Amino acid sequence: VRRHLEALCSSSRAPARQTAKGLKMPTHAHKNRKKRGHVSAGHGRIGKHRKHPSGRGNAGGQHHHRIMMDKYHPGYFGKVGMRHFHKQKNHYHCPIINLDKLWTLVGEEKRLECAAASGQAPVIDLTDYGIFKCLGKGQLPKQPVVVKARYISKLAEKKIKEVGGACILTA
Repeated sequence: VRRHLEALCSSSRAPARQTAKGLKMPTHAHKNRKKRGHVSAGHGRIGKHRKHPSGRGNAGGQHHHRIMMDKYHPGYFGKVGMRHFHKQKNHYHCPIINLDKLWTLVGEEKRLECAAASGQAPVIDLTDYGIFKCLGKGQLPKQPVVVKARYISKLAEKKIKEVGGACILTA
């Protein structure tokens, strides 16, 4: 912008002035200098250049701009769903973990240690880590594991049991 203004003002006449709002273009570089002497200055005699002929901003969305709103912004007006008064986020607090991240909670060393000791499956209590729900995305290593959680999805349960593990639901 600065370069553009400087290019406009690079003639031998007055250069751009620095003001509180930034660079100010000199009057001789303004476009409307060319319109002097032409009555309507390019805005037409009939329609006239008025301030806000169709209202300011989003005015008339349900009235004179209805076609535009329906065409390009369907669903802008109105409501959807049910209201829930005095909603407390605590009641819906349910952090999740997927199976592919399950072993990161106990660490790789612990996993290898348990893999070496046959007949020993580690117990991963998700509530100790502040996680309430176990979901079934990803794969588990072929190693039994006991998962304790408040909620376990059907797919997660199936995959845990496939590797020889068990699921325990806690309150």
